[in-house]
Amino acid sequence: MTGERKITKQEQEPATDEITEVAPGVLRTQLPVELPGLGHVNCYLLEDERGVAVIDPGLPGPASWNALLDRLERAGFELRHVHTAVVTHSHFDHFGGAPRLRDEAGADILTHESFRDHFDSSEIFESHDSEILELNPEEELDRIREMMRRPKPWGGRWSPPSDEDLRLFMKMGRRTRRFQVPDPSITVADTQIVKLARREWIAVHTPGHTSDHLCLYDPVEKLFISGDHVLPTITPHIAGHSPGGVITDPLARFFESLKHMHDFDVDLVLPAHGHPFQDLAGRADHILEHHYERLDIIRHAADELPEGTVTDYMRRLFRERSWGDMAESETFAHLEHLRIAGEATTTERDGMLIYRVAL
Repeated sequence: MTGERKITKQEQEPATDEITEVAPGVLRTQLPVELPGLGHVNCYLLEDERGVAVIDPGLPGPASWNALLDRLERAGFELRHVHTAVVTHSHFDHFGGAPRLRDEAGADILTHESFRDHFDSSEIFESHDSEILELNPEEELDRIREMMRRPKPWGGRWSPPSDEDLRLFMKMGRRTRRFQVPDPSITVADTQIVKLARREWIAVHTPGHTSDHLCLYDPVEKLFISGDHVLPTITPHIAGHSPGGVITDPLARFFESLKHMHDFDVDLVLPAHGHPFQDLAGRADHILEHHYERLDIIRHAADELPEGTVTDYMRRLFRERSWGDMAESETFAHLEHLRIAGEATTTERDGMLIYRVAL
């Protein structure tokens, strides 16, 4: 009997140094990302009469920066040609290179107007999407781990990352000793026009994966730059808490953003990870169904699990190999969605939130 074959998702494929023109004046390049579940980030180059705009310029640190310089050179540009760094959202595998593009190329940094300039420390446990993390020498790893054992909104404490992960963060930030969060020089609102690559893009605010997520839509060429909002083969993580611990039902916001994808006439979707694809609305519907199924699993568990902690419900939603803080956070998002909808209630017991889902 053969074992189960593990299928590599598109988003996990390692970065290549290929330059592909996906539309007139729009080039797809890839930068390396060595994070769980990801092998690259698509860094799009938008050429126009001013030079070039760079969308999602990768992780902080010299490895990603050197790869970015290489991709620019392969595409026929120099660093001085970069006039704008567009950041789709506030995760560091997307914004890491933006501050350096500002400092060394004089580039503007463009984000949605709600872009966050601070991070909750617990976000490091969500999917390696870090806060501004002070990077200390290896002998101080124990102190960092202890600092990171902070309370979760639903009870318990975050598990510290592995030594391997902490060393990865140190390696990426060794030049500056901390991850530098971009200070946008240009911010845009939903439906605002953005002129790049000799065309007018419509800014599309798509909260869910993050509250500040920005997509760009070209109605003439029917192109849609989707960031992490809609990816080809994985569903983006939805955290169950927002910065400061304020709960705003991020799952409901994500649902609305996904349904909004039916409002656009799109021929080609350019995601931040994985390959370009065509059916934006169909893929958005598939992601919606995925989360609807998870909500149904929680509802149907009520007979055998009349009440439980977030951890109890997480064990119903996820396979054992996925159990952990990230799975708990997404479970929390689903439970809070049901609570806000009136389908669940909570009590507190021994510092833990206890959920009771209506039958």
